[in-house]
Amino acid sequence: MMIAPKWVMTRSQPIAVSDVLKYLTQALAMPHTAGKTYEIGGPDVLSYRELMLGYSRARGLKRQLLIVPFFTPRLSSYWVHLVTPISAGIARPLIDGLHNEVIVHNDAARRDFSIDPIGYDLAVARALDRYRTDGPQTTWFDAVDARQTSEDFHGITQGMHIDRRTLKTTATQVELFDVIRRLGGARGWLFADWLWGIRGVLDRLVGGVGMRRGRRSPSQLRIGDAVDFWRVEAIEPPRLLRLRAEMKLPGNAWLEFIADRVDDSAVLQLTAFFEPRGLLGQAYWYVVMPLHNLLFGGLAAAIVAQAERAKVVTELSSPSGA
Repeated sequence: MMIAPKWVMTRSQPIAVSDVLKYLTQALAMPHTAGKTYEIGGPDVLSYRELMLGYSRARGLKRQLLIVPFFTPRLSSYWVHLVTPISAGIARPLIDGLHNEVIVHNDAARRDFSIDPIGYDLAVARALDRYRTDGPQTTWFDAVDARQTSEDFHGITQGMHIDRRTLKTTATQVELFDVIRRLGGARGWLFADWLWGIRGVLDRLVGGVGMRRGRRSPSQLRIGDAVDFWRVEAIEPPRLLRLRAEMKLPGNAWLEFIADRVDDSAVLQLTAFFEPRGLLGQAYWYVVMPLHNLLFGGLAAAIVAQAERAKVVTELSSPSGA
């Protein structure tokens, strides 16, 4: 149940980002559009209530909206601050503007441009689909990667819970990544294997894949490979490995390893991403957070330690080391 103010009945005319880009691109090649103002929108005129319920359907969430007359913009912004990653300071001016209809009154754009905007339902479905694409695969992580820092981070970004741990090592980037790509399967996870095993058993009990799959090769990975209850979503040796969780979860989860080169040494970034599904997903993340602190912190330290031991062995076995 979601309690909403009466402004959710205000009408709007949403348009897909892809269609906005089409208008902008065509305008560059159409000199006669210079200096003109165009109103653009999709084919659907919907209230904000219909927008939210349409998104809920696309996510498979069951939602009811209880509309009340006494929610002020200030109260609404505090509610948004409480249940979403958006702060009250950002939400307040946005909510203030929701009293005004945002619909197309001048259809000049339809006459001057050869663009047929897609509907709201299709636009939402495409926005949520991170895996099927006709061209180069792009995902939420393409935007996040540009914001990677060398610092730990524990918080929420764009609705995604993020737990990032960063460790420096004397090992090289190649030595570090060699440890990362061998995780899972018969070799295990280097730290608290028994905890990973318990998680696999629990997953099997609720109909999940558990830990039974192991991995195809003990040393090589490619996109699509299974690694216990993970699936390789991206791999770019010797820098990046991203695993997508396939265990039963109230949301979507990823585990990402980045080995960045720093002179003759390297830095490990181990990041857990979780996109919660509904209230249960939010509760799940905070319940398992203490376990994540133990498990992911220990895993990052174990990877670095293993890479540094490999470096010592290599140096001792080389002619210069002897």
